[in-house]
Amino acid sequence: MTSEFFTSQPPSDRVRQALDISLRGVDELLPRDEWVRKLQRSEATGQPLRIKLGLDPTAPDIHLGHTVVLNKMRQLQDLGHTVIFLIGDFTSLIGDPSGRNTTRPPLTAEQIRANAETYFAQAKLVLDESKTEIRYNSEWSDPLGARGMIQLAAKYTVARMMERDDFHKRFHAGQSISVHEFLYPLMQGYDSVALKSDLELGGTDQKFNLLVGRHLQQEYGQEPQCILTMPLLEGLDGVEKMSKSKGNYIGISEDANTMFAKVLSISDELMWRWYLLLSFRSLADIEALKAEVAAGRNPKDAKVMLAKEITTRFHSAQAAEAAEQDFVNRSKGGVPDEIPEVALTGAPLGIAHLLKQAGLASSTSEGNRLIDGGGVRVDSAVVSDKGLKLPAGTYVVQVGKRKFARVTVG
Repeated sequence: MTSEFFTSQPPSDRVRQALDISLRGVDELLPRDEWVRKLQRSEATGQPLRIKLGLDPTAPDIHLGHTVVLNKMRQLQDLGHTVIFLIGDFTSLIGDPSGRNTTRPPLTAEQIRANAETYFAQAKLVLDESKTEIRYNSEWSDPLGARGMIQLAAKYTVARMMERDDFHKRFHAGQSISVHEFLYPLMQGYDSVALKSDLELGGTDQKFNLLVGRHLQQEYGQEPQCILTMPLLEGLDGVEKMSKSKGNYIGISEDANTMFAKVLSISDELMWRWYLLLSFRSLADIEALKAEVAAGRNPKDAKVMLAKEITTRFHSAQAAEAAEQDFVNRSKGGVPDEIPEVALTGAPLGIAHLLKQAGLASSTSEGNRLIDGGGVRVDSAVVSDKGLKLPAGTYVVQVGKRKFARVTVG
């Protein structure tokens, strides 16, 4: 059966539901009518669609921003479709120029292997491992060889390549563009040919590359894939996109207490954006919760629910409960059940030196700044005297809301 068979057929309730799930939180789904036809064909034939997500292992750790597309993959996976988690070990050797104004140095084979080892171990915290196909694009890219690469390059024009926003800007700014950078979108597009992808997901910065995949599939006589782009998630500050370099991120491998507390630190407005892109609650449930808050319910209740859901996903329900209790204890000035034990010598010990030696401050200067800011407590009492010296004994020392240590001075 071809997709054209269903052009005039009204979509079933199941297809409508699948379309709603596909559209949740997306930036673009192109072309939508083609996606509906693919869903109809899948329903009629019982043949699952092939959903592709390619990730270059450029860094070993994943943060919540990366999971936005993984969440969408899981939603489509739960509809019964085949999810392909593609590790770009070949394309990483080229380096993705997307959104960059300079050539990105390619990774070494050793760096790629090291990063790839941890990628899926983290991604499977979102995806259903038993229903995920893991592939490496070196499988079909390496065998292409020089002849195959030239034949592939003949299927796309330089004029269309220069329509890409970052290439266009760099060219007109007089910045260099290496020829090998043109190969990246070509090779990513060829991945779709090799995998016979029905839908490819990516961030908004990947739209050009995804469209190249559609073009190449047509060149190779395949039905072109649809493309689905997800927005970039704002970080803890609610302004910049989540990024480790900006320090506004939550790593999915962070401990449960830190993860829970960081989610609670976001603004009430950002919370609803995170619900849309990160939560697996239904849109109806989220709207009902939003209405309750608008009617007077404390928005912190909704934020706690989100923090527990995210912490449970990457740890466990028990860890999320413990993290909530830990946060309550800290908010009340209490001490967490488990804090580092530190033994120091040199009594009486100056407070700034103690903070440094206990790992609560990077230097005595930082320790003094923390004291000036009122951020240091010893046995629950705020320290205001930078000249304080602690005699021999054991003390609970707190810096800010989250750092604690039980320090024994001898």
